[in-house]
Amino acid sequence: MSPFIEHLAAGLKLGSSLKPPDDGKRRAAVSVVLHDERVLLMKRVEREGDPWSGHISLPGGGYHRGADEDLLATAIRETEEELGIDLHGTRVLGSLPALHPFTSGPAGVEVTPFVFVTAAAVEPVPGPEAEAAFWLPIELARSGQLDATYTYPGTDRTFPCWTFERYTIWGLTWRILGDLFAVAQPQSETA
Repeated sequence: MSPFIEHLAAGLKLGSSLKPPDDGKRRAAVSVVLHDERVLLMKRVEREGDPWSGHISLPGGGYHRGADEDLLATAIRETEEELGIDLHGTRVLGSLPALHPFTSGPAGVEVTPFVFVTAAAVEPVPGPEAEAAFWLPIELARSGQLDATYTYPGTDRTFPCWTFERYTIWGLTWRILGDLFAVAQPQSETA
């Protein structure tokens, strides 16, 4: 096992309550799928009215009360729907803290990331919601070589991002991966 995965395994656990309360709030879950020092990302299809249309993201989507046992089940279901990858039986290292996207509308949505490690390389097959899928090398993203700035269309708002090949990774996906990298940081480097 790589030092990166070892540090993640030591620093992550599944949250105490995977099933969200019935409080009317919108919730979603994403899968951080890792293999061989890479993380799986996807480019969402362009769709009218979708605030994440065309963005680079982790596979995931909305929690469906009654259909999904819990948020982990949501992450697994959505990954299979979007990329044709069955994560049942895959090693789950744990979850990262829930985050709120900046572009989630007035009601907002709480997104919980779950971290999976695959023993073998998986081949994503993009479904109707995904235009493409690709593997981002973790060390390259951590190195600073991909660092750039993204300007949100129609505004002067800028955000940190990574540019990799023809993709711009910013926003919630960038924040989640930053949290992942922080957990994997050896203690001697954070002290």
